[in-house]
Amino acid sequence: HFAKRCAVVSQNAPAIPMTVEEFVLLGRTPHYGDFQFLETAADLALADRAMHEAGVAHLRDRLMTETSGGERQLAAIARALAQEPEWLFLDEPTAHLDIAHQVEVLGLLARLNRERRLTVVAVLHELNLAAEFGRKILLMNRGRIHKMGTPEEVLDRATVESVYATRVSVGKNPISRKPFVLPLADYSGPREGM
Repeated sequence: HFAKRCAVVSQNAPAIPMTVEEFVLLGRTPHYGDFQFLETAADLALADRAMHEAGVAHLRDRLMTETSGGERQLAAIARALAQEPEWLFLDEPTAHLDIAHQVEVLGLLARLNRERRLTVVAVLHELNLAAEFGRKILLMNRGRIHKMGTPEEVLDRATVESVYATRVSVGKNPISRKPFVLPLADYSGPREGM
């Protein structure tokens, strides 16, 4: 059963008028038996564990409409964890989040991958976040795989420039030693209207 093995987190968690706990409990739905309409004590315990892992247990009684974008995204990850998946697929999990929430979300995913042995596949457009948190990167170009490997193998200047058709400088983060991509402006002086 696909829904028991794979969980999906979309780009923007919905701001709906239900509590965070009710939202997370939706992740248990694929495990419900025939004619089961209410969650069991085991479902509640799994949802509680997922909320603690995602760092949203303190928000359990808050309405999703009363949470920030980062808190909603963490609640969506908790809902996915409550499914007890083997695979977690995420579409732009850091879109529209500030850098603190970006680091929190991607740090959580990296920890889940390590500690739970959960396979995490995330679509990211931010190359520096992908390099910092990803163990493997698959770089797409026009719907096809362009290059795949470690961040160091994939994110070199020639590859990034060919995929994005823009000039870049690729260096190393001075702390993590991971690749760091900087776009280079073709600056030739002020333009009219600027």
